[in-house]
Amino acid sequence: VDCGFIKEGKSSKGTVGGYLSCNFAGPRRFKVGSVSDHILGFRGVNGKGDIIKSGGTVVKNVTGYDLSKLIAGAFGTLVALTEVTLKVLPKQKSCSTIVVYTEEKELVNKLFEKISSSSSDVSGAVFIPEEPKNEKYQYNKERVFKFNDLVSNKSFLAFRVEGDKVSINEKIKKLNQELELDKLSTTILDVHQSVPFWKKINSLELFNQTNNNLLRIVVPPSSSIKLIQNIENKFKYYIDWCGSLHWVEIPSSQNIKIKEIKKITQDLGGYLTIIKKSEKFDFEETVFTVNETRLLISEKIKKSFDPKRIFNPGKMYRG
Repeated sequence: VDCGFIKEGKSSKGTVGGYLSCNFAGPRRFKVGSVSDHILGFRGVNGKGDIIKSGGTVVKNVTGYDLSKLIAGAFGTLVALTEVTLKVLPKQKSCSTIVVYTEEKELVNKLFEKISSSSSDVSGAVFIPEEPKNEKYQYNKERVFKFNDLVSNKSFLAFRVEGDKVSINEKIKKLNQELELDKLSTTILDVHQSVPFWKKINSLELFNQTNNNLLRIVVPPSSSIKLIQNIENKFKYYIDWCGSLHWVEIPSSQNIKIKEIKKITQDLGGYLTIIKKSEKFDFEETVFTVNETRLLISEKIKKSFDPKRIFNPGKMYRG
């Protein structure tokens, strides 16, 4: 995920170290795993000035505790990374995107379930609902998703298939049967529209230069419908990772709602991260949702790596 648009209104590209430190994965996450699943090893410097090396250059080489998984998602609070080794996958030759127009949240949930269990190797699945009628939001959905074969003023679910042209056509035929798409309103985006479409999803362009709070919520896919029922028509949001990842924008005048959504997220067995705070974020609320036991373990790990809290002070721990 490239967060440049939410701050500067343009892509910041990011760095490998940044992606690893945040552990932010794009739309392929539900199919190929997270960033932490692709790191083989790293070298860095801890808060005591010690050089740390973990892992190596091949997949099966780790003995003992895998520090690479610990570094992923630490937001730079444990080490300053100097070297990273990643496992990579071959780039697909082409792609197409099937768009289904619907406002029925239960149908969206059912389609997500069928897509995730399909053998057609769907590599991305998102739901973009209509923006709520609230002057606190920027109405940019139709501008961001302006493509020839996409009706952007409707709520839609979009999913991507990749490969060569022959395999893509076969996958689309199979998905038409599995998902019964002939009963729904659909269009197909060709490769020239699909590539920029998924870049926009990955870059969070829907929240371009927002002045509001932006939340990143991850819940089990089976709990997605319950979360939708709590935020539907109240906030600007979209759903990625085939139903597991929810990006939610909360107006600065409704900061207190973050606490309510955190409670709902925890009850659903998920976690929440405040990616961007509004300038009027005027109450004490931790950036990450974590229970007391995990927080204690996390703080002890932080102390062992960076006892003087030199790295990114205040990012993950208060005080």
